[in-house]
Amino acid sequence: MLKLKLHPYNYNKSQIISTSAAPIPIAITKALTIMATFSVLSACQTMPTQNKTAVVTVNPLTATMPTIDRAGRLAYIEEQGVGAAKISTLYSIRPDGSDRQLIDQLNGYLYSPAWSADGQLLAYSKQAMRQSPNIYIYDPSNQTRSLIVNSQGSNLSATFSPDRQKLLYSSTVGGNADIYELNLANGSSRQLTTLPSTEVQPSYAADGQSFVYVSDKARAGRPRLYRYTFATAKATPIATHGYAASPQLSLDGQRMGYLNGRQAAVMTLATGQVVNLAETGLDEPARLSPSGQYAVYPTRTSVNASQSGGSLVIRSLTGANSYAIGSNSGGVVRSPVWGH
Repeated sequence: MLKLKLHPYNYNKSQIISTSAAPIPIAITKALTIMATFSVLSACQTMPTQNKTAVVTVNPLTATMPTIDRAGRLAYIEEQGVGAAKISTLYSIRPDGSDRQLIDQLNGYLYSPAWSADGQLLAYSKQAMRQSPNIYIYDPSNQTRSLIVNSQGSNLSATFSPDRQKLLYSSTVGGNADIYELNLANGSSRQLTTLPSTEVQPSYAADGQSFVYVSDKARAGRPRLYRYTFATAKATPIATHGYAASPQLSLDGQRMGYLNGRQAAVMTLATGQVVNLAETGLDEPARLSPSGQYAVYPTRTSVNASQSGGSLVIRSLTGANSYAIGSNSGGVVRSPVWGH
């Protein structure tokens, strides 16, 4: 087995970067049984009792949010320990910091959670020690998770199509890091990128006609952002300056959250104007709320000389107001994403 020690946003040839409403066909499990192409196993498991913790009182900024934001949930990862002692935990929580719920935990790594457009399903990757990352889908309605992709290699950065019928993800199943699209209805897949460069971190546009992603095809080791259009099967660059990774488009298509160098940033696509929100200390991107009026990103805090903790920061994009939600167990916080 390939042993990877990944940070979601490290970028090189030997590692992948770890990176939204019609109902899904009858049951995900039915679709999984025919995914022979991927050697997929169906593995629905009941989750442990959820851990619900009220973390902060209702914040005045939260009270003024649009309902679509206030009613949504944030999914994020907390990490404790290092090396073989690494424990990763996936939580969901309300934007006001209440109702924290445990989704998954393991001795190893969890990567890049991504909500479906309706907020009913959550995709993410998990990597047990001495194994490769595989992709799962979690269903909060019955607290089960299903193994979706376990093809040979590293399978990361899953993202749902707007109608919840397909899944984009990156994989090294062919030896190179490329982007694939999986049809959840029949288990068929197709490879969308075939260049010798590294193509990773796909994210659908809300209309389903295109997706944004990261590639170093212009210069090895120097990632840039591109938009792939399904109708033409061609990609065009998105104008950024320097290192850029982990893009996510707003639901109205007007803004993009991403990692701009070492800054969590938001770009207005029509003008190219970039707002750098913070250097998080984790090389983590900004992720947009459903309304596109707020952004969330993690920050690292030093507990002592040998221990670090973290928080989620929620910031208004129409003003300088922001607030923080602390971690559940004092661990490092990563990869927040805001669902409906």
